Amino acid sequence: MPVFTASAPGKIILFGEHAVVYGQPALAVPVPAVRARAVVRAAPALPRGEIRLTAPAVGLEEVPWRTLPPQHPLAKAVALTLRIVGATEPTALCLKVTSTIPVAAGLGSGAATTVAVVRALSGFLGCPLPDEAVNAVAYEVEKIHHGTPSGIDNTVVTYARPVYFVRGQPARTFRVGRPFTMVIADTGIPAPTAQAVADVRAAWQAEPERFERLFAAVGRIAEEARGAIEAGRPAVLGGLMDENHALLQQMGVSCPTLDRLVAAARAAGAAGAKLSGGGRGGNMIALVQDEAQAAYLARALEAAGAVRTIIATIG
Repeated sequence: MPVFTASAPGKIILFGEHAVVYGQPALAVPVPAVRARAVVRAAPALPRGEIRLTAPAVGLEEVPWRTLPPQHPLAKAVALTLRIVGATEPTALCLKVTSTIPVAAGLGSGAATTVAVVRALSGFLGCPLPDEAVNAVAYEVEKIHHGTPSGIDNTVVTYARPVYFVRGQPARTFRVGRPFTMVIADTGIPAPTAQAVADVRAAWQAEPERFERLFAAVGRIAEEARGAIEAGRPAVLGGLMDENHALLQQMGVSCPTLDRLVAAARAAGAAGAKLSGGGRGGNMIALVQDEAQAAYLARALEAAGAVRTIIATIG
């Protein structure tokens, strides 16, 4: 049987972090510059039904998938895919996963890995799954990564298009009226989203009226940003990013390193900057006028302590 390969992009959230869990809209876009890749090949020397997993990033080297805990993200992705395609004893195979997406950095590494695995495995088995099914599997695996996921990571990664997302409603892609450029800067601080989401939930339960106001303000910003993007007015986004970051600070999900990089971006000429993702580390994003300014800003952010930068043109 032929080798089957699938990949999926990273993602960034432009607006709506944390508030999206409470029914507010969020905007997210794919970042094709970083990707997860899954490769499936037949393993005729192994017994029928055997699947060996290799994932260097998490220390797996040809590990039988059934020996992993059921809630291991890769094991869960494999099990759900096999169930959907009805392959109880598939042809023996080896599945290798690699990724250039930083882990626990708000770039959707978990969702991208799952999407790549589901597509490669179902394709190899002759039953390639439609986007809706891939998205459903990825959402189930996201529960392992994030506890109470919003659903935005798996959606934007699955469809690989800019997405307007409201929890509980069908995801809607949206048009970018005029391309714009962002610089993504990694703090180097691992930022598991589940803990930040849990902490915000506890704070919301303690001060529901205050946090509902914060969530509503973030939702308003996301709506304004979507309108500006569709209308081809990306310059409007800078002020909205600054406002959104201040609200996330009030929620308690920023950190000194993120705040330092946001300040450094603004000082270097960015039109606006904010954290992106769960916070407490991970990434921040900054809006620039063009790629020439992006290169300058990337150097400034690295000088300010970012461990890596990515330049992403949206649209």
